[in-house]
Amino acid sequence: MTKPEIEKSQVKKEAKQKAREERSEAQRAKRREQRTGQIGLYAVVAVVLLVAGYWGYGKMTETHTWTTVPILPSPHVPLGMPHPPYNSDPPTSGPHASGLARWGVYTEPVSKELQVHNLEDGGVVIQYACQDCPDLVKQLTAIAERYDHVILAPYPDMDRKIALTAWGRIDKFDEFNEARIVTFIKAHIGIDHHGEGR
Repeated sequence: MTKPEIEKSQVKKEAKQKAREERSEAQRAKRREQRTGQIGLYAVVAVVLLVAGYWGYGKMTETHTWTTVPILPSPHVPLGMPHPPYNSDPPTSGPHASGLARWGVYTEPVSKELQVHNLEDGGVVIQYACQDCPDLVKQLTAIAERYDHVILAPYPDMDRKIALTAWGRIDKFDEFNEARIVTFIKAHIGIDHHGEGR
């Protein structure tokens, strides 16, 4: 081989070596880029999981304001007929009429036996003990009218201004709190309880 041929061969080898190194560097750069993308994806997934976990934990530990009341035997009884006493006031389960009270807003108290049947059918009853509170009644009416299975009625002998009842649940308080009322309604409305307490 002549000197020019050797030099030409050497140049080709160097060019091939340089091309190999460039390909190798390009592959390393591509792997680094993929690793960076994977790390970014893992970071996003980790953040999403942390947020979901925090939200889920908050929901699991979220406290509610109502009290659970033991379910009483719940036979049908004629209106006005004596029966065992209820275990809450207003009642949340127990003996009740065979018919339902009409859903909606009342200006007179609804019999306990009728309202209990409405609760058994998945309703919520909002009652108030404040004759001279037209603003409160207006606020409660606005909420009650949003839902199909809600009764709003006065309950003069109550020990608190407002009572919310559902089957086996009661919440009583004195200050209007729309969020509290709506949360109670959404948690309990529409759950049929026929057969419980029989």
